[in-house]
Amino acid sequence: MHALPYWRLSGYYFFYFAFIGAFSPYFGLYLQSLNFSAWDIGLLMSQMQLMRLFGPNLWGWLADRFGRRMAIIRLAGVIALAGFTTFFWLDRLPTMLVAMAALAFFWSAALPLVETLTFDHLREECGRYSRIRLWGSIGFIVAVMGTGALLDMAPPVGVLWVCWGILLGILVLAGVLPEVHEAPQVRDGQPIAEIFRQPKVRALMAACFAMSAAHGAFYVFYSIHLAGHGYSKTEVGGLWSLGVVAEIVVFMLMARLSRRFSLRDILLASFAAAVLRFLLMGWGVESMAVMVVVQLMHGLTFGAYHASAIAAVNEWFPGRAQGRGQALYSSLSFGAGGLLGALISGWTWDDWGAGWTFALSSVFALIGLILVWRWVRETAAVDAAG
Repeated sequence: MHALPYWRLSGYYFFYFAFIGAFSPYFGLYLQSLNFSAWDIGLLMSQMQLMRLFGPNLWGWLADRFGRRMAIIRLAGVIALAGFTTFFWLDRLPTMLVAMAALAFFWSAALPLVETLTFDHLREECGRYSRIRLWGSIGFIVAVMGTGALLDMAPPVGVLWVCWGILLGILVLAGVLPEVHEAPQVRDGQPIAEIFRQPKVRALMAACFAMSAAHGAFYVFYSIHLAGHGYSKTEVGGLWSLGVVAEIVVFMLMARLSRRFSLRDILLASFAAAVLRFLLMGWGVESMAVMVVVQLMHGLTFGAYHASAIAAVNEWFPGRAQGRGQALYSSLSFGAGGLLGALISGWTWDDWGAGWTFALSSVFALIGLILVWRWVRETAAVDAAG
């Protein structure tokens, strides 16, 4: 009987997304304290997306070629921690850019491989994925709230110590994650290129690219946006956490939702919510009540969207193609889409202002909505995410 290492997998997700919870909302504020411009901040933060263009596909190919999945996950943990350590001594754009690129290149290697590891452990119990993945959301909340409270009392450099400690936790968990020793039954799948030629696959990948581009300004500038309108670091952390609470609720309800609604319906609702969310984010920042609504909508624009997208990839890239499919999804959406969104927002933030920058995010979400509505016709259930 195959024993599911539930707590070790959940613990890894906890620390992995805790890093995002400490890094994404607050590292931009740290860079701002070093007097970097909006463009510099956007350029530095975009390295996390840029390296996801190349990293997951390269590491996924290496794992498929040499079968050393856990060795790659552990190596990524070691070098990501070492790369981040250099930030304690760096304060110039060129050297920080190199360090950020190195951190991102190795950090991006792990998650797609851990996703495939998780599904291999789950085997025929893919419906339990959300129960494991939600611990990542819990880790995000703990980190974003704790770091926000800390930075209300400590200088911005405190975010470096928090992120360093979390990366150490990632490395420890990587050391105890078990490989799947008895290979699960692998379905013979189509070649990657043949799968990607399907209109529904190309449309979904393009829509995911657009959704990540829509979130670019949010991940880079939302905390700066709030702080510039008088919100305290604790309030900033509370709003980020509220969004992830909504995400957790959606993950827990996904099995029930997938029995009632098709994958296409859930994706359409997620993209429609994103169109409205980013308009409200840009133009309604003066109202705490509006910001609460904005963050509650994160349950749809990330939680339901991501669960549905990753379930579609799991279904449409069967067998040996699954790992490469997950890497392709990560590269095209969080990588290419996130990179475009971060760079464009860095360029428009000072010249256009927050309102029009987030309005452009809504345009990206609208493009994704049209792509799903027009070409993603299959009504598969979201079994893998439930």
